[in-house]
Amino acid sequence: METGSPVFAIAVPAAVVGAASFGMASVVQQRATKQVPQLSAINPRLLFVLVKRPAWVLSVVTVVGGLSLQIVALAFGPLLLVQPLLLTSLLFAAVFSAWLSRQPADRILLTGVVCCAAGLSLFLGFARPGGAKDFTIGREGVGLVLLLGGIVLVCLFAAFRLSGEIRALALALATGVLYGITAAMMKAVAGQIRFGGIAEPFQHWPLYVVCLIGPAGFLLSQNAFQGGAFLSPALSIVTITDPLVSVAAGVTWFGEHVATTPGALAGEVLGALVLVMGVVVLARRSERLRREEEQTGRRTTGG
Repeated sequence: METGSPVFAIAVPAAVVGAASFGMASVVQQRATKQVPQLSAINPRLLFVLVKRPAWVLSVVTVVGGLSLQIVALAFGPLLLVQPLLLTSLLFAAVFSAWLSRQPADRILLTGVVCCAAGLSLFLGFARPGGAKDFTIGREGVGLVLLLGGIVLVCLFAAFRLSGEIRALALALATGVLYGITAAMMKAVAGQIRFGGIAEPFQHWPLYVVCLIGPAGFLLSQNAFQGGAFLSPALSIVTITDPLVSVAAGVTWFGEHVATTPGALAGEVLGALVLVMGVVVLARRSERLRREEEQTGRRTTGG
């Protein structure tokens, strides 16, 4: 992995501060979505309701700042370094949520978050994706486009048909896919800005894909935060899906490579297993806490 001065002096701080911005903004957005009427899945009216809340608007500004820092990090550092660092947004979110609620973070949920971050970091560490030289998607990339589009459509169908945590997780998965595509496009945009100047991205299509898919993913994320009883599961699904999709896009679309030696494959499988374990822990714990919360509410109201 590249260890030059720009990587550690610019990319690392930018990625960590960006992750902190995403984590804190996610907590504020989840709390705001819980304070407005529940709307149907993918209803854009939710954004018009939320924009009336100053805290939510400030969180959006924070997200924009985080995205700007992510672009800087991607311009100077490889996906292998930047994406795992962005996973620390889960930890920032857990700490900030506990601070706002003035309650200690749930240890089991926190364990699930750590497993997700560690599993994905392990996977990417052994995969070692890199080597992108061309940002043009050829015919060989159509298959991944169709696959990712199919995943998003299935998730949206599930979100319309289901409710509760499953609906929130389906929306979170769709959000992660769209964010992953956006991250891959942002890598292209960042390279164009760095080597061609600020006007260079306007001459290529990735910037316009970001402008289309980014807001769509943001809308889905707000619906996911509103539908879930707790922030950790939905945010974890988004945060782990994002880099996995971006790495897949880098390999399939931009010609990046991943390690395929027996040792690397074993490490990748181990990382994937730890990642799945973290997701299972988050899903089961959040469902149990949701039931306990409902039972407490019924006892309080005498139901």
